[in-house]
Amino acid sequence: MEAEKRNGFEPKIVAFCCHYCAYAAADLAGSLRLQYPTNIRIVKIPCSGRLDGQHVLDAFEEGADGVMVAGCLEGDCHFQTGNLHAKRRVRWLQGLFKEIGLDGERLQMYNMSSAMGGEFVEATTEMTERIKELGPSPLRKSEE
Repeated sequence: MEAEKRNGFEPKIVAFCCHYCAYAAADLAGSLRLQYPTNIRIVKIPCSGRLDGQHVLDAFEEGADGVMVAGCLEGDCHFQTGNLHAKRRVRWLQGLFKEIGLDGERLQMYNMSSAMGGEFVEATTEMTERIKELGPSPLRKSEE
């Protein structure tokens, strides 16, 4: 039955992307006409370090099956250490998710520069495959 449930499952993934690097990488991927999964919903944020844990929780509550946080390369944050703060926050949230029974793998952090359109495509594809393996979020409301 579990395999049947995943058959045809198209996950909903929210990608919180920093303005300077990850969002620019997504834009570059589009400009280069690189294909990435259509189930990704991008939310542009000024810096990955500004992402509040509540934003991630809200995304899951609103039906996301997975959340990815994409920031600048480590050591290259436009706000100096914002991406390092985001990385710590993501690790903390992953631990929290494990404690409450929501798989911590549903939340991932990626780092990329604005010139890494191909890497953005790889990250979104990897995230989509990971969530397909995990199946629908247990928090997802049934769509009737």
